[in-house]
Amino acid sequence: MCILDRLRAARERGDGQRLGELAGAFRELLAGAALLASGSAGAVAAGTARRAYEQGGSLRVYGLCREPVLSATGYGGVATHLLGAEGSFYSVSDVRPGGLARAKGAGSASVALGGAVLDHAGLARGGLRIVGATVSADGRLGAGRGVSATPVRGVDWSEEPVAALFARPVREAMVSALGDGTDGSGVSGADASEAALLGSDVEVVGALGDHLVVRVVDGGPVLRLRPAHPHPELPHAANLRRLAERPGLAVRVLGRPDPERAATLRPLAVGPVPGASYTLRLPEEWLGRADLGYDRLQGGHLPAAAERTGPVGPPVTAGPDPLADAPLWRVRRLLETGVAGGRRAVAEAGRGTDTAALVAPLRRAGLGGAARLAEALTAEADRRPRDVFGRLTDASADGYARAWLASAVHLAAAERSLVVASWS
Repeated sequence: MCILDRLRAARERGDGQRLGELAGAFRELLAGAALLASGSAGAVAAGTARRAYEQGGSLRVYGLCREPVLSATGYGGVATHLLGAEGSFYSVSDVRPGGLARAKGAGSASVALGGAVLDHAGLARGGLRIVGATVSADGRLGAGRGVSATPVRGVDWSEEPVAALFARPVREAMVSALGDGTDGSGVSGADASEAALLGSDVEVVGALGDHLVVRVVDGGPVLRLRPAHPHPELPHAANLRRLAERPGLAVRVLGRPDPERAATLRPLAVGPVPGASYTLRLPEEWLGRADLGYDRLQGGHLPAAAERTGPVGPPVTAGPDPLADAPLWRVRRLLETGVAGGRRAVAEAGRGTDTAALVAPLRRAGLGGAARLAEALTAEADRRPRDVFGRLTDASADGYARAWLASAVHLAAAERSLVVASWS
C-alpha cells in the first residue's frame, strides 16, 4: 500500500491501520527522498513498478514449510519457503484476491512453476530441480516461459542442507536475518515479512498471555513465540496453545524473528528434535515437520506428560523487556504526533514542562542522542521566522522534514539494537 493510500485510510479511520506503521512509511519515504536529493543514490532508490526477475541458472531447492498469506486489502494465498542446496532462501507464492478462504485453500493448490506436477503441500515437504530458473532480489522464483522444474525427494530437517539452519547460534542467525541495528538498516515495516528464516532447538517453558515462552537449548536465551498470523480461523495460535500443554517439550522451530519486539519469534513450522526422547511425534507423511498455519497438532502428536523425566521448571514469568522498558517510547509518540497532527502538534508537545518530561528520562537512561534529536525536532517545529518588516512567516518545510527524519532514523537504529541485544 502506497503512502497516499495509508494517509487516506488513516484519515478515514480504516480497519487495520496503525499509526506506527504510517510513521514507518513516512520514514522510508523521507529517507528515500533525502538519498535522491543527495545525488548519490542509484537507480534502484527511485523504486520499481514491478518485481524484476533475473536468470538464476539451474537450481536444486528443498521445501521448508508453507505460510498462509492474508492481507488487509482482501488478498489471500500461500507462500512456500524453500532452501537451496547452497543455503540460500527461495519462495514460491500464490496470492490472489479472495481473502481468508483463498489463504486456507491455497495451501493445497497446484504449484505454477515450470510444469511441475506438485501442490504447495507436497512442495513444502519435497523439492525441485529447476532449469532456467528466474529469481527476484528477495528470492522469489518466477514462472517464466523458459523455466522447467522436476520434482525431487525432499529432505528431513535433520538432513543437510536444512540441518545447518538449526546448528547456527541463534544470536548469529538473528543478526544475519535483521541486521545489527547500528545503522537503522535491516528489515522493517512491510519488508519484515521477507526477513530470512531462523531455526532453533528450544524447550517449552509455558504459556504467558498470548504467547508461548521457550528457552533455547544448551543455555540459550528465553524467547517468546507469537502467532505468525493472529486470525482465529488459522491454526497458528491453537497450535502454540497445544505446545504449551507440555512444559519441557523439546521442539525444533523454524520462524521469522520479529523486528519490533524483544526476543520474539513468529514460528511457521515445528518438528521433533533429533535424539530427544520428550519431543514431538509426527506422522511419517509429514516428513518431520508441521506447518503451523495449515497442519493442526493433536494430542497424539505430543508425548504423554508422564514421560517427562526432567524436573519441572519454575513458574513462567514475563522477564525484562529492554525495548518496552526503555523510554524510547516517548520519542516514538512525538514522531507519531507529527504524522497525525503536523508540525504545530509537535511544537505544542515540546513547550514548557513538556520538554523536560520528554528529554529528561532519555538522558537518565543514557540515550543522549535521542534526547538531542528530539529537542532539535521540537525547536524546529516551533520555529517561526519573520520577514524584513517583522511579520511572522511560515517556516520552510525542509528543515522540519530533516529534523523529523533524523530523529526517526535514530529511533529505528536504537530500537533495533535493543531487539538484537535481547537475543543474547
